[in-house]
Amino acid sequence: VQLQASGGGLVQAGGSLRVSCTTNRSLGAYAAGWFRQGPGKEREFVAAIDWSGGSTDTADSVKGRFTISRDHAKNTVSLQMNSLRPEDTAVYYCAAVGRPYIIGPVRQSNAYDYWGRGTQVTVSS
Repeated sequence: VQLQASGGGLVQAGGSLRVSCTTNRSLGAYAAGWFRQGPGKEREFVAAIDWSGGSTDTADSVKGRFTISRDHAKNTVSLQMNSLRPEDTAVYYCAAVGRPYIIGPVRQSNAYDYWGRGTQVTVSS
């Protein structure tokens, strides 16, 4: 499974961006998530969504500002980022769990089997 993240870029603080993840095969049965790694920081969890799209989990640092969603018809998982802050600057990675139909969104990075190459998001102050 190959994942491809896109949609990153440069935005001013307070602005919005939407990053999306597509794959070379159907994502419909698999939980997915977004992680990020800022300069000099460890990779951290951002948001996750279950296979159906009915349940999501969001890190406290982005809660109320970021929303994860999925479109089964388009085979994409997206992260809408609003009210961006300079501390949101990072490479954003999408990931998918290898086992189908597991219950609930997954927060732990070591539970993910497939990772995209990441897309850079830079927020200027």
